Amino acid sequence: MLDQGAPPHARPATVPASPGVAARLMRRKPVERLVAEGGQGEGGQLRRSLGLWQLTMISIGATLGTGIFVVLGEAVPKAGPAVTLSFVIAGLTALFSALSYAELAGTIPVSGSSYSYAYATMGELIAWVCGWCLLLEYGVSVAAVAVGWGQYLNELLDGTIGVTLPDALSAPPGQGGIFNLPALIVVLLGMVFLLGGAKESARANTVMVSVKIAALILFCAIGFMGFKSGNYANFMPLGMAGVSAAGATLFFSYIGFDAASTAGEEAKNAQRDLPRAIMLSLVIVTALYVLVAAVAVGAWPWKKFKDSEAALAQIMTDVTGQSFWGTLLAFCAVIAIASVVLTVLYGQTRILFAMARDGLVPGIFAKVHPKTGAPRANTIIVSVFCGVLAAAIPLGQLADATSIGTLFAFALVNIAVVVLRRTRPAMHRTFRVPLSPVLPALGFLFCIWMMGSLSEVTWIVFGVWMAVGLVFYFVYGYRRSRLATGEELAPAAEK
Repeated sequence: MLDQGAPPHARPATVPASPGVAARLMRRKPVERLVAEGGQGEGGQLRRSLGLWQLTMISIGATLGTGIFVVLGEAVPKAGPAVTLSFVIAGLTALFSALSYAELAGTIPVSGSSYSYAYATMGELIAWVCGWCLLLEYGVSVAAVAVGWGQYLNELLDGTIGVTLPDALSAPPGQGGIFNLPALIVVLLGMVFLLGGAKESARANTVMVSVKIAALILFCAIGFMGFKSGNYANFMPLGMAGVSAAGATLFFSYIGFDAASTAGEEAKNAQRDLPRAIMLSLVIVTALYVLVAAVAVGAWPWKKFKDSEAALAQIMTDVTGQSFWGTLLAFCAVIAIASVVLTVLYGQTRILFAMARDGLVPGIFAKVHPKTGAPRANTIIVSVFCGVLAAAIPLGQLADATSIGTLFAFALVNIAVVVLRRTRPAMHRTFRVPLSPVLPALGFLFCIWMMGSLSEVTWIVFGVWMAVGLVFYFVYGYRRSRLATGEELAPAAEK
């Protein structure tokens, strides 16, 4: 029998059982806490300086140009003239996911994008998996786009001064080169802009986006003069399987609205403007993609696209018989693709910022420079890594690896919007997905279908990447997570 006079420490206290491993893996971060911590980093705070126009330009900047200027030469040989249908399928898949992103971006306006949405709805392990996919999506897509930038730089140099960079310095190993120097350079240029802060980067991006839209309109005007209906005679030479495979590759081109959602903590009115920017940018980008692809295939036999990563410039030269127009387009493409690198690199750094703030990756990625309001160390580390990746890996492998990471993350977002509707039905939402849960379910199924269209090698790369991510989580993030340690983030005063 217990001695009633025993000191408190000697009595058997009733201690609640510690949560099991499964419960800890499913721990969720409340939406209110996510929003309250918005903008806070170590040593400073992100600054709210972006309006609807800048957010839309970030979306378009990260999206428009990737599929047309770079990946078109990869996709056309898979689908033939039906590549236009591939763009429509990829755009439709993106639309379903964009609706889910729009609802969640307006409800949870933070930098973490789908990683943070998963953290609030499906728990820490799923959030980690989603964030790890986003690192693949953003990091590899920066590298893939940078590879294409080098191709157009050579077109520009050839058309202006009659020289090109030697293959040893402009192509990756396995494609006749040693090191792709232009790819590294454009990533480092993006880094310089980002170190100046979000507002300054947005201004530069707006100028570059305007140039790329003008370039694509010019291409359509000139390319239409060389349009031959006979190029569409055999519309689907490789069948629906080819259309699906090309669509999966082209989905790489629709990550712009995801980049916009990473600006949730730097938007002036995130709940109002993020959903609008996401939907507006997707409509503009899809329309231009389909139009440019239709004109390109009409002006050039589809078999000529093979291994042509600067196809649009070559088409303009062939149609007009003058190298000036191809050189002009190459100049515009050099600027346009640089904006994709800039905005996608921006998204990558903000995803890591959110994950570091939650304790799942080292805290250095959440350190904010007090003067510029930019995560400086984060930006430098990510830029150097992506630049080296761009310089050493061929484009086709990069594009497919990005697509599978994007599709998986988007599939999780479609689930997250349904879960949040069920668990927090009364939460204020500035945008609601119509016909939910039907449209989110369609978005999920489209993503899974397109993932199944990717090659076995891509799945192997994805599996290895996920295995590495899980090892890192259980070794590092599982115990250092702020939810695990109970550590609260100290509020930072806004400069």
